[in-house]
This record gives sequence, C-alpha cells and structure tokens, in this order.
Amino acid sequence: MRLIFLVFAFSSAISLFAQERILTGRVTSKEDAQGVPGVNVVLVGTTLGTTTDVDGKYQFSINAADLGKTLSFSFIGYKTQNITIGNQTSVDVILEPEATSLQEVVVVGYGIQKKSDITGATASVKGEELAKQPVLTATQAMQGKVAGIQIISSGQPGSSPQIRVRGVSTALAGTTALYVVDGVLTDDISNINTADIVDMNVLKDASAAAIYGSRGANGVIIITTKKGANGRIKISYNNNIGFRQAANLVPMANSAEYANYAQASTGVVPPASKYNTDWYQTILRNAFEQSHNLSLSGGSDKSTFLLNVGYMNDDGIIIDNNFKRLTIRLNSDYKIADNLKLGVQTSYSNSINQNGFNNINIDPNGNVGSVYNDAYRAAPIVPSIVNGKYGNTSVYQNVGNPLLDIKDNSVKVIENRLQGSTFLEYKPLEWITLKSSLGADWRNSLNRVYNYQIIADTTTYVTPGGNQQNPLSSLNVQSTQSFRWVWDNTATFSKKINKNDITFLVGTTAEKYTQNYFSAFRKDVPADPSLWYINVGDANTSQNTGGGDSWARNSYLGRLNYSYDGKYLLTATLRRDGSSRLPIQNRWQNYPSIGAAWIMSSEGFMQNQHLFDLLKIRASYGKVGNDQIPTNAYTKTVALNQAYPFAGGGSTAINGAQINQIIDPNITWEITEEYDIATEFSLLNAKLSGEINYYNKTVNNALINVPIPRTVGDADGVILTNAAGIQNKGLEIVLNWRDKINDHLSYTIGGNITLNKNQVTALNGGQNIYDGFVGSQGAVTNTDIGHPVGSFYVLKTIGVFNSDAEAAGYVDANGNQIQPGAHAGDFKYFNAKGSGAIDLTKDRVFVGAYQPKAYYGINGSVKYKNWDFNLSIYGNAGNQVYNGKRGARYAGTDNIERALVYNRWTPSNLTQSQPAANPGLLPASTYFVESGSFVRINNITIGYTFPASALQRFKLSNLRVFVMSQNPYTYKKYSGFTSELPGGPTNSGIELSTYPTTRTIAAGINVGF
Repeated sequence: MRLIFLVFAFSSAISLFAQERILTGRVTSKEDAQGVPGVNVVLVGTTLGTTTDVDGKYQFSINAADLGKTLSFSFIGYKTQNITIGNQTSVDVILEPEATSLQEVVVVGYGIQKKSDITGATASVKGEELAKQPVLTATQAMQGKVAGIQIISSGQPGSSPQIRVRGVSTALAGTTALYVVDGVLTDDISNINTADIVDMNVLKDASAAAIYGSRGANGVIIITTKKGANGRIKISYNNNIGFRQAANLVPMANSAEYANYAQASTGVVPPASKYNTDWYQTILRNAFEQSHNLSLSGGSDKSTFLLNVGYMNDDGIIIDNNFKRLTIRLNSDYKIADNLKLGVQTSYSNSINQNGFNNINIDPNGNVGSVYNDAYRAAPIVPSIVNGKYGNTSVYQNVGNPLLDIKDNSVKVIENRLQGSTFLEYKPLEWITLKSSLGADWRNSLNRVYNYQIIADTTTYVTPGGNQQNPLSSLNVQSTQSFRWVWDNTATFSKKINKNDITFLVGTTAEKYTQNYFSAFRKDVPADPSLWYINVGDANTSQNTGGGDSWARNSYLGRLNYSYDGKYLLTATLRRDGSSRLPIQNRWQNYPSIGAAWIMSSEGFMQNQHLFDLLKIRASYGKVGNDQIPTNAYTKTVALNQAYPFAGGGSTAINGAQINQIIDPNITWEITEEYDIATEFSLLNAKLSGEINYYNKTVNNALINVPIPRTVGDADGVILTNAAGIQNKGLEIVLNWRDKINDHLSYTIGGNITLNKNQVTALNGGQNIYDGFVGSQGAVTNTDIGHPVGSFYVLKTIGVFNSDAEAAGYVDANGNQIQPGAHAGDFKYFNAKGSGAIDLTKDRVFVGAYQPKAYYGINGSVKYKNWDFNLSIYGNAGNQVYNGKRGARYAGTDNIERALVYNRWTPSNLTQSQPAANPGLLPASTYFVESGSFVRINNITIGYTFPASALQRFKLSNLRVFVMSQNPYTYKKYSGFTSELPGGPTNSGIELSTYPTTRTIAAGINVGF
C-alpha cells in the first residue's frame, strides 16, 4: 500500500509539474529599446498578476488551464498590449508610447515606484534628452529641465557644473549633491558618458531623500545606465563634431582710446606705440570639439550585455587648453535560475586635462588663474609677441603678459577611474526579493606642473626688466589615490491583498572611503619634456608633502509603501546613520520621513467628469543630514615646528609642538527639515500635465564659526560649531503640453519655474562670514542674519559729484565732511552709519546676493514626418553678480572697457552712473554690483531620420543626421562676460578669472546596424 501511495504521489507531482510552468520575458519601449520597469502583467479575467523589475523583466506562473487565455501588459503612458498564452516559455513585449509627457516610473532609493504612487518631490529626465547636448556631464544637459534645480556651468573643458537643489542650506559644510550611479555613491560624475545613461532621477525633498539619510541634504540624483536586451546583437554609432567660441566678449579700449583715458586718469601721456593689441583675441581661439560613441548590445533569455566605448576631445577656447576623455562601459545580466539573477556594471575612464593656468589642481569653479585677469588689465600699446620675443607688460604697468602667462608653464592632469557594481537578486517567493549589491570607485590621478625658466632680458622680452620672471625652472608632481566601496543588503516584501497594496523594504548599507596623496617639488629641471622627472632637479631645492583622509558610514534603513484601492497612498521611511566623521556621542542619527497622497481623480465622484485624467494631492515631511565636514573637525591636532623662546623673549627660539586650535568635541550633523505640499495633474486626454509644489526647508544647526578669546590659545580666535540657522522656502510650477495634430505632425512644449527665498535665520553667537575677496577691496560678501547666504555687502553709490564745491558741501548733521578729499567726478557714497566720514567697513550695506529669486526653463519640440526640431531655454532672475575684474584695476596704466571710455563722467557729460577717469583702486560699492538676470537659448537641434525603406539596402536599422547649436544666444543685463559664476556658498557670483562661457556649433549622426 505504501508503494502504491508513493507511486501515486510521484505521478501527481509529475502531472502537476507538467501543468505548471514559469513564463518569463522582458518589456521594452519602442522609443529606445530599453526595459520599462513597473509594467502591470495581468492574467485577464483574474486577480493574478505581477510587475516588471527595474530592467523591464518579469516572470509569471501559469498552468495548463491558462492556455488560450490572455496576458495584458499595461502601463500608464503606453498603449496596452494583449498576448494570447500558448506553449511558449518566453514572451517579450514592445510597448508603444502614448501621447503623454508624464514620467510614469521613477527610480527611488533602493527600488522603483510609479510616478503616480510617489508621495515625495521627484523629477526624471531621459538619457536621450541629455545626450542631445555636447557637454561633459549629464548635469550640464539637465539645466532648465527640472524645477527646483539650479545648475551653474563653467566653459572650462573638464569642469563639472555646480548643482543646487532648492537653494543653499549651508555656509561652511559641503554643498555637493549625492550621485548614485547603478548603486555606487559618488560626488562626481565627470567619468560618466552621457550616452550611457537611461535616465536621471532627482530626489528633491527630504521625504524622498531620507532613505539616503546623512547624504541627502543637498539632494540625490540617481543615474541608471543602459543594459543589453534579449535578441540579436545591435550596433550603434553616434557622434558630434563642431567648434566652440567665446559666447560673450567685453570690448576693451584700443590704443587710442586707452591713451585718452590713461592721460585723463593719471595726467601722464602714455608712450607712443605702433601696437594695438587685443589681448582677448591673443589668448582665445575657435576651438575644435568632437565626441564619438560606439555601442554593442544583445543577449539571450539567459544573459544580456551592453558594451559602449566613448571618446571626447575638447580643445578649449583658451590656447594650449585641451581635454580628452575615453570611457568604456560593460553592463551584463545573467539569469542563473528563474528566481536568481546576477548583474555586473563596470566602467573605466581615462581623462587628460592640459592647460597653461599654473594650477596643479584643476579649479572646480573653472577659474583660470591670472591669465584672464591680466588680459583685462594689460595695456593695448604693448605687443603680445614680436619675432619670438614677448611684450613686457610688467615693465610698463606691473601686469603679466597674458600670452606668457599661458606659455611659461605646462599643466597636465591625468586621471584613471574604475567604477563598478555587482548585485545578486534572489526571489525565494514571488512576493519576496532579497538583494545584495557591492559597488566600488577607484581613482588615480597624476598632476604635473612645469614652470619654465624665464629670464627678464632681451632673449625673452622686447624690452628687458620687470617682475614677470622665473630665474629657475621648477617641477611639481602630485599623485592622488582614492578608493570607495559601498555594500547594500536589502529585503523587499511586496504583497497585494484585496485593495491593499503593500511594499516593505528593509536593509543595511556600509560605506568606506580612503584617500592619500603625495607631492614632490624641485627646481632647476631641464625644459625638455622627456626629462620632467623629480630626480633630475636640484636636490637642494626639494620640497615634499603628503596626506590623506579616511572615513566610514554604517546605516540601517526601512521604508513602507502602502496604497489602498490605488487612491490613498502612504510612504514612511526611517534611516539610522552612523558616521566616523563625528564624535562618538553624536555619531548616530535617525532620519525619518512620512508622505501621504490622495489620487482624487480615482474617486467615484470624479468618474463622470472628462477634464482630469489625473488629479493628485500630496504632502510630506522629512529629515536629512549633511556630514560633509572635515574628518578632524572634532579632533585636537598638534601643530609641529612651532618656534618659541622658552628662556624668554631675548633667547633663541626652539622648535616645539603646540595645540593651537580649540575644537568643539560635540560637533554634529547639519540636519535639514523640510515640509512639502503639492498637486499633480493631467488633463485633456493627457495633453496637459504638470505640478505645483510648495516647500519649506530649514537647517537649525548649520556650522558657523563662534568667536572665542585668543587668551585660550586658539590661533584664529574662532571655534567651528553648530549654531546657525538657514531657511529656503519656495514654489515650483511645472507645465507640459503635448499634442499630435495628425500622423505626420506632433509637438511638445513645457516650462518650469522655481521661486526661492533664502535667508540666514540665526547665528546664535556665531560670527557672520565675510568672504569673496577682490584685490584691495577686501571681502565683498557677508553672510548674516536676515539676508541670503553670501550676500553682497558694499558701499552704496548715490551719484557723482559734479563739482569740488559739491564734494566739500557733502556733510553730516554736525557739519562734518563725509568724503574729505573728494573731487568732481568722484563717486558720492551713502553715509549708512549717519555721521562722520565714510568708513569703508561701517558704511557698507546689503545689496542682494547671487542666489536667484527665480530660475526657469522652457523646452519644446516639433516632429514633422522625418524631421525633428528641439529647443531649450534657461534663465534666472532677481540675483546680483559682482564685477570683480573691474574692481581689481590697480593703476591708471591698466586698460579699461571701451564703454567706460565714452560713458565716463566729464564736465560736459554729467552722468551719475559712471565716475570720471580714474586710476582704479575704488572701494567696493554698488558700482560693481550688477544684475545677474539672464535668459539663454541653451540648445537648438534640427535632425532628419531617414525612412526605413531607404536603409534596407545598406542593412541599417536607423540613421539620423543633425545640426545643433549650444548657447547660441544669451540676453543679459550684466556688462561682464558671463552671469554664471560658480563658487562656494559664501563667495559665488564674483567675476575675476572665470573661464568664459562658450558657444558651440556642431553636426553629427546617429546610426544603428
């Protein structure tokens, strides 16, 4: 009997196994052949279903009774597709997009969600949109496309733009956003080829970013790179080739105009000269740029791969400047079993940055040292170079020859970077997903600066002498290595019970970063580049230094997503972070968030209306942190080699060690709290969509320096502690319209605007921060209570004296002369303190900040048959910039802007906005503060896609040609070169030596095989 029972059980198992099987496949988009995550896969007529994963893959259990039934593949924004179940074991589906602009799926921290299910503030930009622009990083291409994101770019090749999410929330800590590239955390994506990107998802508010805890205060940008697809191998090649030029140049005085102004300002006639040098034309050029990308992808139902190789070469518009980058990416996925898969994403980049800016560390803000400032000041009566000999500007006016500024040194920075991640995902049950991922980022850079020997004699100069010389050549070499790893382990439980849809994520993550550098310097190194080695130089001039950094984080996280009947949504997140950057007692911090949403359009009372396709109201609250502070901020350090006369003031000083910096042993995280309320909508059959978002973001413990008595032995008299308060509050409005006129003509137009108010709300005994130093003017910004971070703080000009008598009669209530020594043609300054003579410090006033009150973007496209047209516009308003280069004129022999030659005050031109001809050295005032508002056409592209019928004979799958222009036109009020002036929180918006903004004209092709 037992044997019969076993046979029966075995036969039943075989029968059951034969009846049940796993159906797998991948859902891709017809637009870009990339996987579509979050697609609903439902067995029609039942409640059975599943959703596709982040790669668009799915698996579904079916049995014999399901043969002939229909599987429905549906996703908002795409046309539903139905497939009849047969004997197949794999079904791949290509979904065709509908006419909607809603980004329906967003990659959030450690998972994905439908856009309609998200309760926080997020935004998404597709990689195909980013790749249309000839830029180094994808963040540059994102400018103007996302509300709440201010992106400040530099024209310097190899530089990354600054990104500020909903204003500045710190004064002294880091402001860098967190990038998550295929799970790898980083603060720099200059190694990522834009052509490799599927999409960029921005987590803007604290509710959305709380899952990243102490890294989320400055915003989180999640980047997903492309992967291969099941099917034959596909080959694609994309390129663009063009040239760049300076977008805006300030006309400077020619020799005659210069002589006129210089004589008026100094009373001395400049020496006669046959030269008329345009120094900007001397150091600038039309620069060649090109980029190429070759991609291979394919796979089977067991494995897929994508290999992409990219090359970029940008000469830069300043002579001798060049940036090259090679990128290689290999992404692969393996299906080990029906419920087990492995993924590997790796990328390698090699970049070489060459210039003559004499800066061993490429400036992150795009500053080019003395070159550009000297070009502004150098007199046109001095030649640039004659028969191989340089004009000697330093003899005539104590200004370096700008051409020699570039030629007297050689800077080369080589960086190799290897970044990758691997994950293992296991589904023990259909509703449980276990995932472990390990990511790493290794960087190695070799920086070299060689300064040529420059002798101030007739072998170098037309006229000998001056101080632009270097008696001995020198070589400085610096090697830097860093390594970061992050290990994530998560478990996701997703279950639908009747009308209740529950997803619960729990996990842990660990991260460690180490960095070390070594620098060596020697003089008297031969000029032959093949001999540029430290050991070749004079050992007696050797200088060596080195250092490093190391920190670690450990975190525990959890998130609950709950939806009832697809109408009522709740998200709750908690992350607990520990950081070695902070003292033991403050090392751990909790970051909670909660968000709720109501999809009103799904209610019964909305079913008979035909206006709204989607109407959603959401609100959220969250906390995020910022631990971007020095790792030794809470540790007492010993200063070595401190000389002190131990036997008294007249004795010989002996070197010793000293603790000369008092620290706060209780320093802690900067914590940001944010409230957010918004409405999202789609109406008129998805033609019009948008959202309106209000936020209030505050930091009540921002880092600030608090004064302490010097008698306690502190070198600088301040202690860094958590005392300041900073607030950003604002409104974001996004509107998008999409329409299809007929089968041949369709168009889209969209716009976004962000209104933001930033201010310091408290110092609590902390010291206001003076920053933004401009030559003899000193600091021109002040971060203080009631004003935005980094506000300009200068004297206020209220006109120009038209006579000496008027200047002498400018007195206070007590009859005291306010500007003693002033004459006709001098500026008249407001006496802010009310009495006495003008004080260059006490009479300053706040006159705005670089942070804009509004920034916006307009994006549009038209598609007619095989033609496509794309346009993007970006601008900001309500901010100020400081004309530092004008403020840094030191002498009457310095050159002057052409407009100032003709518009200056004279007895016959009693203007009240410009002073008389002057030798410079003017105090910091509102004369140098100008409007930073601008609007720019970011990109115009026109393309043509050849019809498939014309490509068959050439065995091509697609072919598109295009022409484009990047930054073709900018309208601005500022009289300088550019209103985009990157910098730190307290010193942005000052133009001194900023690399000029460029204009690009290029053409290219996209071809597939």
